[in-house]
Amino acid sequence: MKSQRHTAIRDLLVTTAVTNQDALRLKLAARGIHVTQATLSRDIRDMKLVKGPSGYALPVGTDDEMPATASVLRDFGLEVAQAQNLLVVHTTMGGAQPVAASLDSEPWGEIVGTIAGDNAVLVVCPDNAQAAALRARIEAYLG
Repeated sequence: MKSQRHTAIRDLLVTTAVTNQDALRLKLAARGIHVTQATLSRDIRDMKLVKGPSGYALPVGTDDEMPATASVLRDFGLEVAQAQNLLVVHTTMGGAQPVAASLDSEPWGEIVGTIAGDNAVLVVCPDNAQAAALRARIEAYLG
């Protein structure tokens, strides 16, 4: 069942624009595939889908690759601000999800976790020094 859903999602993303999870859920339902929001969220995460300004898209490269964090930050990132052990990465509208997913996929010890909105990502770091180091890394990617 899961592989059938993933195949249907891939087919939909190749043939039509999918702007949000509810639109994807409705398009799947039209194909006879009924899923809950939680299942759809897991599918999106498992498939490593990227959400850009025009909606969801398949990741660049092979099915097992996430887009490079540097590339995602260049495409969607605007600036980064530090408040003690917290960073806020400001992004284009709709860019926070791919940035957060990309940061979460990195094995960087400076990141405890992320929370994404529509145009900002909150990055929690273990301490102020690690937050400063990560801020410098992100700023280098932003250019």
